[in-house]
Amino acid sequence: MAESVVGFLIKQLSTLLSQESTLLGGLRPDVQFIKDELGDMNAFLRQAEAKEDNDSQLQQWVKQVREVAYDIEDVLDDFAFRFARGHADGFFGRVEKIYSSTKNLKARHRISLEIKDIKARVVEISARHQRYQSLYGTQEIGPRSSHVANADCDIRDQALLIEEAKLVGIDQPKKELISKILDDHSHLKVVSVVGMGGLGKTTLAKKVYDDAAVKKQFQSHAWITVSQNFQFKVIIRNLIQQLYDEIRQPVPPQVDSMEGIRLSEFVKDFLKERRYILVLDDVWSLDAWETIKYVFPDCNTASRVVLTTRITDVASASCLASHDFVHEMKPLSYEDSWTLFCNRTFQSNGCPSNLEKVCRKILKKCEGLPLGIVAIGGVLALKDKDRIEEWEMIFRGFGSEVDGSGKLDRIRRILLLSYSDLPHHLKNCLLYLSIYPEDHPINVEILLGKWIALGFIEEKEGMMATDIAMRYLKELVNRSLIQVKDTWADVKLVKCGLHDILREIIVSKSKEQSFTAIITGYCTRWPDKVRHLAIHNFTYIPPQGFSSLKCLRSVETFGYEDSLTTSLLSKFLCGGPKFLKVLNLASAELDSIPKEVFKLFQLEYLDLSGTRVKIIPKSIGQLQNLEFLNLFGTTITELPVEILKLSKLRTLRVGRAGDYSNNFALWGFKSPDGIGKLTSLESLSCIEANSGKVVREIGKLVQLRQLWITKLRREDGKELVSSLLRLTNLRELHICSIEQEETLDLQHSVSPRLGFLTRLSLIGRLERVPEWLISLQSLSTLALLNSELSEDENAIDCLGHLPNLVALILSGAYEGETLCFKAGGFPKLKKLYLGQLKRLKWVRVEKESLSSLQRFLISGCKLMEGLPLGLQNLTKLEVVGFYDMSDELMHKVQNLDKQSDDYQTISHIPEVFIGHWINGEWKEESL
Repeated sequence: MAESVVGFLIKQLSTLLSQESTLLGGLRPDVQFIKDELGDMNAFLRQAEAKEDNDSQLQQWVKQVREVAYDIEDVLDDFAFRFARGHADGFFGRVEKIYSSTKNLKARHRISLEIKDIKARVVEISARHQRYQSLYGTQEIGPRSSHVANADCDIRDQALLIEEAKLVGIDQPKKELISKILDDHSHLKVVSVVGMGGLGKTTLAKKVYDDAAVKKQFQSHAWITVSQNFQFKVIIRNLIQQLYDEIRQPVPPQVDSMEGIRLSEFVKDFLKERRYILVLDDVWSLDAWETIKYVFPDCNTASRVVLTTRITDVASASCLASHDFVHEMKPLSYEDSWTLFCNRTFQSNGCPSNLEKVCRKILKKCEGLPLGIVAIGGVLALKDKDRIEEWEMIFRGFGSEVDGSGKLDRIRRILLLSYSDLPHHLKNCLLYLSIYPEDHPINVEILLGKWIALGFIEEKEGMMATDIAMRYLKELVNRSLIQVKDTWADVKLVKCGLHDILREIIVSKSKEQSFTAIITGYCTRWPDKVRHLAIHNFTYIPPQGFSSLKCLRSVETFGYEDSLTTSLLSKFLCGGPKFLKVLNLASAELDSIPKEVFKLFQLEYLDLSGTRVKIIPKSIGQLQNLEFLNLFGTTITELPVEILKLSKLRTLRVGRAGDYSNNFALWGFKSPDGIGKLTSLESLSCIEANSGKVVREIGKLVQLRQLWITKLRREDGKELVSSLLRLTNLRELHICSIEQEETLDLQHSVSPRLGFLTRLSLIGRLERVPEWLISLQSLSTLALLNSELSEDENAIDCLGHLPNLVALILSGAYEGETLCFKAGGFPKLKKLYLGQLKRLKWVRVEKESLSSLQRFLISGCKLMEGLPLGLQNLTKLEVVGFYDMSDELMHKVQNLDKQSDDYQTISHIPEVFIGHWINGEWKEESL
């Protein structure tokens, strides 16, 4: 963690030092010295942090480095707060204009003294750094330390630990892998097993490797543990030793003097005439795989390589050939988890009835992770079964058990290997997730905005910060640290989260590093010197002691039993944090915005969504560093002209959803004249098109990627199409007419070229499908609501030619009696929703149409006379649902005769649902 703090700080210092020399004046040499010393130390920090658990002196040194880095960041932010606010475009820009101001001399003198004091501390810390370097060596080995090597050995032990507990749920994946290994393919095949730490990858690979049917099919066998501590020559010599031990011959003496290339050739010569199976366990990097793969000859002997890894990219890169196979390890099912838990905790006996409730609560935290289940089961096995309070204490104190001091420390060390392997810029991003409550779905777009606002994203020339942030998130998913909870049909990430056990570990790590503090329940005092504060379900907030919060960079709130009042928030902000960059008050019971919010000069992210705030005051213009403003779900309908001063604003969300029972109602905001001045905007919603001038201004926002525009009038359609011509970066576009009967006039001689557009919603009447819509090659999701397209327009046919469409929503969009999906249409469509098609009687699916469809839902089509014809042609269909249909059709579906044609039509579909209203409640049942 200290490494990530220092790396982040060095970036800030570089930014400061790159300004003109007058910016720092006489302070410049001291700041340069501090940056250089921290740069030298940073190379040693990763190695030191890997060893600190076993060396209290080294642990203290790492702590001192972290604290001095935090103090420097505070001084820099204070410098900007005192000298740059209200003047510059940029963090330290144009400070020279006020550099000589008399009123700032006192503050400048104080900051100068603080920097000199920090310099003295850095000198002392640097001297200790030199001593430790001489003690531990100067080679920067990063995460590949002896500490990690020992932990790697522990991973191998876990396989045995799980084996002893009679691991369940492994028979099916074992059978699948063996079938892939023993098929008749003559070329070299790679089989990769991928998943987060603790899922049992090594155990599965070992069971497959040791299987008698596998053993007898191969002449040569070897098991190689690669690990983070990858050393090519050591691994190859180990491989050679195993191969010669198997044939009971000594290794030729010349092997000891061989180097890399000769060692590789030696192994290839040995294996080229043999049928072999080799296991590469625990591969951590693409470099490791790319280095070692050339050792394996492919001489049409049907040899096999089995690889286990936590990294998705490694698994994919090792299985590029069509005959290769990637097996993604999944958590155990709840039933298998319970069986494993009882095996380990009660020695295969059943769970006593008095303990079942608490045991199931404990098991839930393990989320199907075998290592976690086995470890906690081992702890519980020693508890008195008659003293339920001891078991409740384990449940309540689960976090402390995995914080490094409890009986689950082994799990912590195993899962922290993935954290330790991260580059410093990803460590901050991961640790920040500790602010979220357990099982809280994390909105991806909102999370990325916070990462950007907090400076966690290292910007690169030619790339948008949003794209870099998404790349960071995908890398954490790739490393099996962040779980994907929800995606759009086009696989765009929507919600993410952490495994409960990993979350407990990350929370512990964040607290240990003074990175985050989580306040829950009744709090009597605020934490000291913490950077990020999360408030979960408070019953009481201490009304004073706010000065201890001056180091805060973010505050997040997640629900209250008592309301967070405007007056209390005022006190909190008045006496405490002045360097806040993120303030999330979503759904707090605020009636107005405290004036203290507008004094937060460095604020970049402000979320007031779901509050009772009704007015945005003119003082919003003071927040000139603001980049993200979320007012969605409030009753705000107008913004002051001062909003145009926020030249850095990237995201502006205002509006609320209305009554969608009739697929219509999207409330937006009236923008001030000149909205086109906000040229940094990337996301804008939901702006009202109350005049052609506003629509024209939108065309100036050329960085826009997401646009929601509502209350569009027919006469403004041409102006909107002209504006869209300039918005070539758009990824999402949502257009809503001013009222249900209003026509969206979007077909004109000019056609926007929206080559990156992936999602499009049109809410309102359409006389025809715009021609430019049919040319959207990247479009993946299309929603047409209340379009009322006539049957003569043949609209469905033209939509079927969109090459990358994966989700289609037609609600009140079609006036025909018959809807036909013709052969060859919609080749990639996976999700289809038909709703409120009030004249529709029949749906027909021709052969070779909707060939990829997985989910087909129909709702509110009351005149439909029967099941869609041709469902038997949809071989990939997984779910069909009928909701709020006519009583006759619902009864028919519920009572299908197994000999009928209709039953044969849907018998191949795994899940068929019906839903309807009963006594004012929505009921859904599976057939």
